[in-house]
Formats: sequence, structure tokens, C-alpha cells
Amino acid sequence: MKALLQDTYGTSDVLRLDEIARPEPGPGEVLVRIAAASINAADWHIMRGEPRIARLMDRSMFGRKGPREPVRGRDFAGTIEVVGPGVTGWRVGDQVLGEDDATLAEFAVVPHACLARKPEALSFEDAAALPLAAGTADLCLTRGEVAAGHHVLVIGASGGVGTFAVQLAAVRGAIVTGVCRTRNIDLVTSLGAKEVIDYTRDDFTRTGTSYDVVVDLVGNRRLRDLRRIVAPGGRLVLSGGGNPGEGRFVGPIGLMAKGWALRTPPRPARADPHGHAGCGAAHRARRDGRARRDPRRDRPHLSARGRRRRAAAPRGRTRPRQDRRHDLSSGATGAQRGSS
Repeated sequence: MKALLQDTYGTSDVLRLDEIARPEPGPGEVLVRIAAASINAADWHIMRGEPRIARLMDRSMFGRKGPREPVRGRDFAGTIEVVGPGVTGWRVGDQVLGEDDATLAEFAVVPHACLARKPEALSFEDAAALPLAAGTADLCLTRGEVAAGHHVLVIGASGGVGTFAVQLAAVRGAIVTGVCRTRNIDLVTSLGAKEVIDYTRDDFTRTGTSYDVVVDLVGNRRLRDLRRIVAPGGRLVLSGGGNPGEGRFVGPIGLMAKGWALRTPPRPARADPHGHAGCGAAHRARRDGRARRDPRRDRPHLSARGRRRRAAAPRGRTRPRQDRRHDLSSGATGAQRGSS
């Protein structure tokens, strides 16, 4: 079969169309004939291996010189060609959509848990654009606890996730303000935004307006600036992937790390930072024949001598507790709660 392959990190110049063997589904998997596949910011980050700190954070996806999965692609729509052992609820000929690894190919093996039925009213092309972007938008609004009457600010409202976030927030009855550039104002307005801020003309962090929920899908603003526009009792959701050419080493991960440090306990379980459903991570673990390891479980307990040294170590001056408490989710999406 034909597939779009990559051996080293780089621009689109490193991609090549080549012939490879058609994969066979294992237990709990199906073989899907790909009818359409979409491209997201996640594909760009994986192809470039940026921000580079991500290569150390997720070794199951990022290798030393290139992605561990040579076939690119995540979102797809198509038709089930073969059903693997132990799969129930699916049969050959079912039209599906989903998110997993290695989907820019004629066929892809996908865990059945990562599939959804394609609505009859949608074309394969429209369906393939849904999984990552729409799923992430819904997750952001859920983490932000968006409800009817809430004033919601969506930063990056004209992007892949942002266009879905504006629509889904409006459907929930929220009063949506979108942030985008001049050329996209009409688009964001048509999606349901009551107000649109042109970031090339106005600084939305200094308008004096606060919001019940702020959804940051860009990640290029300081945390202090974002917190300033969160209303008392409101929430800040961080899901920015950064901009091409910016933050090659740390990118928006630095912003989310700062927010993570200000979270309120307990710490949530980690999620796959490159897919809201974690399907790609589960597939890679099965493919590699190993489970993803939690490094916290491998940390040895301090010896008695170590405990004595730690107890005797001088303590620094304790900083006063912040008025605003935060609840930052794991992976690529986080939420912070403002002061009440």
C-alpha cells in the first residue's frame, strides 16, 4: 500500500510517498481503508519534533532523530476492511471516523475503542476533520465547566480547535468572544461569537473585561496576563500548541508548566499530550510490546540516612499562598480556577 513516510525530523521536505506492506489487525483492532485524513497542529509538531523538550517528555512518540512511527497522520475517516479477533460491535463495511497513529496511508490498523460511527449526513472529508480538533474543543469546554450564560473568551478562535470551541460554547448557551486576526473576523462571527477582538489592533488582556472562562489555544501569552482577565471564580483553560517558528525548544509547555505548579491538589492522572482520547498512546504501547511506565513509581524511597539529611536541610522562606487557586489538567489541556 502507499503511505506518507518520514525518517528524520524536519519540514515537509523530509516526507516521502512510498510503498509499504499492508498491516494486519491484531486482537481488539480493525483494519480501516482510509477514505480521507486531516492534518492538525499535532502532525506539524511531530514532524518537526518541536518543541524539542517534547522529545524528552514522550519517548514513545519521539525518537532521537525522528518520530518512532514513520507513517504520518492521526485523524481519519474510512470503511472497516477487516475485523480482528475479539472485536465486537463492528463489522466489515461499517463507515467510521477516529484518531490514531499512521493514518496518512491507504490502510491503517486502529484499536476498536478509537472508532466512532460516521454520521450519514457527513462526507468522509468532513468526518475526518472532526476527531482531534472537535474532541479537544469539547474537552476544553468541559474542563472549563462552560454553561449557559457564561462569558467565554476563546483565544485562537479561527484555528482548527478554536472554530469548534466557538460553536460548541455557543450551543451550550455561552456568550462567546473570539480572538483572531483581521481576515478571520467574519468567519468567527458566523460561527456564533457575539464579539470578536482583532489581536493585531487590540490587546485583549488589557481591555478591562474579564471572563468566566478563558480558553487559550495559542500559548504565547504570559500566565499573569491571562489570569488578569479571568473573573473571580472563573477558569483558565490552557491548550496552546504554539505557533510555527516560535518556541522551538520549550514553546507553550513552559506556560502550562507554570500553571501546573499553581494547581490545586489532587493531581489529575496524566493524559496523552498528543491526543485527547489517548488512543495513539495505547496503540504505541501495544505495538512496542510494553506498557507506558510512570516514572514516579520507579522513584526509590529515601533511605533512613537520606531522610535525616533531608530533615536537616535548611528550609527557604515560605511564600504566602496565592489568592487564586488553580486546577490544571494534565497533558496538552489544563484548567485554572480564579479567586472567588
